Amino acid sequence: MTRRLLAPLVGVAVFLALWEGFVRAFHVRPFVLRAPSSALRHLWNFRSGFSSGAWVTVQHAVIGLAIALAVGVLVGAALAASPLLEQATQPVLTLVQVAPWFAYVSSVVLWLGSGTKPALFMVALVSLPAFVFATVGGMRSVEPAALELLDSVDAGHWEVLRRLRLPSAAPTLFTTARFNWGLALAASYYVEGANFSSRGLGAIGKTAAAHNEADALWAAVFAMAILGITGLLLLSLLERVVLRWHVSQRAPRN
Repeated sequence: MTRRLLAPLVGVAVFLALWEGFVRAFHVRPFVLRAPSSALRHLWNFRSGFSSGAWVTVQHAVIGLAIALAVGVLVGAALAASPLLEQATQPVLTLVQVAPWFAYVSSVVLWLGSGTKPALFMVALVSLPAFVFATVGGMRSVEPAALELLDSVDAGHWEVLRRLRLPSAAPTLFTTARFNWGLALAASYYVEGANFSSRGLGAIGKTAAAHNEADALWAAVFAMAILGITGLLLLSLLERVVLRWHVSQRAPRN
């Protein structure tokens, strides 16, 4: 357990040390690349403002991701039960997934107005396809023997869904949630930057870029990175608790 906690910290520390050494050794100009020590110092000195902005960004990402998960499971369950419906829906989901969403963020803000609504909409939209695909794949990976067992006791559709198909999809959904967490943070940041509001890390980053404040901009980047790492660690912990019965959570043998 200690090794699992220390390994990511050591990796981040080495990466930052190499970054700092590169900037100092090659005398990289500040407006090209900022030294991490400078950005982290600014983040600490103005921690109150960055903490408030980070809290707004976290709310946008978490709530939007929860909406995408709920809708994704419902849609995925329907598609898993109907191959024809899946074939009709898959091109639309693929289009949503591959479209450059950052190009139409401004249109979404104009449509929904400023504040929380456009942020939640964009986070849910960009996270939805992956959750749907994960649900379909997970529910269809059920062992045939397990299905036959439930059929032998005349289990209903909802009983099969609750006891077999949803647990089968859970590991894939957790893996997808880790991927979508970074996507959700990025979408939140972009919407906050394009929003008619001064709330969130995206708004801080936009203001810093407009005023050529490199330290503030890189501090916002580091704040986003901290949120990303923290979220991934929490998701891994939640996965270990929820899926303690699954083979993926068992300690490997030496």
